[in-house]
Amino acid sequence: MKLKIKDVEFGYSNMPVLQNVNIELAESEILGVVGPNGAGKSTLLRCIDRILIPQKGCIMLDGRDIREISRMELARKIGYVPQDGSQIFPATVFDTVLMGRRPHLGWRSSERDTEKVLETLKMLNIEDLAMRDINELSGGQQQKVFIARALTQEPELLLLDEPTSNLDIRHQLEVMEIVKRVVRERGISAIMAIHDLNLASRYADRIIMMNGGRVYAEGKPSSVLNAENIRHVYGVEAKLSNHDGRPYIVPLRACVSANR
Repeated sequence: MKLKIKDVEFGYSNMPVLQNVNIELAESEILGVVGPNGAGKSTLLRCIDRILIPQKGCIMLDGRDIREISRMELARKIGYVPQDGSQIFPATVFDTVLMGRRPHLGWRSSERDTEKVLETLKMLNIEDLAMRDINELSGGQQQKVFIARALTQEPELLLLDEPTSNLDIRHQLEVMEIVKRVVRERGISAIMAIHDLNLASRYADRIIMMNGGRVYAEGKPSSVLNAENIRHVYGVEAKLSNHDGRPYIVPLRACVSANR
């Protein structure tokens, strides 16, 4: 599946959020989208999933404008894990993950749907939680459940909005390893909006750095995550080292006169 974002702009009233955004996503690629708060990362993902409709430009999936794709067909192509997946009504983990099969369901769930849910729970090592109320789980466990729900859609593209927010170090690594493994094993692509630059450096094949709703820099982690870009976009002085060919960032101090 190929994704192409061309000249996309989006805003609320007179407040622009995305401005002239152009991005192409390769097959079986993990694209990290980084940038400070308000840079437009979450808005970009919502536009790709057609939760929001850009005022200008277009988003193409395999050469088709997503505005011409039905909501049900789009749900079979894109799995979206929102930043806030909190539950309003009680539901078991199994039923929550089964919701991901909705784009494939007929009048009722089939044996294949049940098998797909159990297969996904096992893959994420949370099958023992199947009958637990999701509201009783830890943040890390809930995040795995929401990823499982997206994966049961059998999407070609996985969108993750801050998948490691509010997680401890262990669960951050577990979630990122899951994303990496799923992309490699299933041959799908993933776009993740993420704050942690070191996790982005470690797990993303390519990085988009956004600032003020625009793409400020794009490329391999080693070319995008440098001291100059971090100083300009984040207003932070940082020290960088190299680990396995990827940059490791240590923030030092805020820049008083940063050009942001």
